[in-house]
Amino acid sequence: MSIACLFPGQGAQFVGMGQSVVERCPAAQKLFDQARELLGYDLAELCFRGPAERLDSTVISQPALFVCSLAAVELLRQQAPEVVAQAAFAAGLSLGEYTALVFAGALSFEDGLRVVQIRGEAMQAAADAHPSGMVSALLLDRDQVTAVCSQAQAAGSLWIANYLCPGNTVLSGEKAACAKAIELIEAAGGKPVPLAVAGAFHTPLMESACERLSAALNQVKLTSPRIPVVSNVDAQPHTDPDDIRRVLVKQVVSPVLWEDAVRWLIAQGADRCYEIGPGKVLKGLMRRIDKRVDCQNVGEG
Repeated sequence: MSIACLFPGQGAQFVGMGQSVVERCPAAQKLFDQARELLGYDLAELCFRGPAERLDSTVISQPALFVCSLAAVELLRQQAPEVVAQAAFAAGLSLGEYTALVFAGALSFEDGLRVVQIRGEAMQAAADAHPSGMVSALLLDRDQVTAVCSQAQAAGSLWIANYLCPGNTVLSGEKAACAKAIELIEAAGGKPVPLAVAGAFHTPLMESACERLSAALNQVKLTSPRIPVVSNVDAQPHTDPDDIRRVLVKQVVSPVLWEDAVRWLIAQGADRCYEIGPGKVLKGLMRRIDKRVDCQNVGEG
């Protein structure tokens, strides 16, 4: 039996997250104290009490999810230290890849938080420069979504941004193209779900964020992870710090291969997973990818 620890990405946040973890775990409180010093604002207050509009902003939600997920790691370490010690793999959805790298010892909490703060700011700036959005295509297979994307490109730039699980693929691009995609998804028998995000993440429209993120990553110490951390970009683990930096920058403008990453974990023998952090998004995706894999939540939601 092999354990994989999975970490959620942007969209899993909610007002109240992290509060019960802090109440149960003094080490989790210390992370929020460190975050307040590093960020220059009270992240705990925003996580625990909102307002939702501010917590949902890219600039806040990325550091918030990063800290809340690592606080949940401390709770797991307190309640079941053997799980943390025996974890053989780690992976994170988009932003969650940074959390996974900290969990795997490749990056310190402080450096990870600094980079995540800059990542959120840079992605928000790129989104502000290009009015755009994202829409989930539910109930369609990859070939159907590829066809929808190709047809919708007549209305504007559009790409496949997330391969989450069978029947859940996310398109990302200019607003007119997203609107056209919604029509085409419905016509193909699927269910379109527009996402409440700032812009077209994981597409070339985020290119302007890459230079700032790359500079931030070059300022921090990265080491080889103690366990494999599966990349969103190619669904493979990387051990060389320069390779890790490269794929983290590429991730901003490339599709998230979450289903492929999870299937890689399963092929390596991972049969027990822990979703560590707010929400139950990853557990739901796991059910659609391979319901035989046991997936438990650590945190709230």
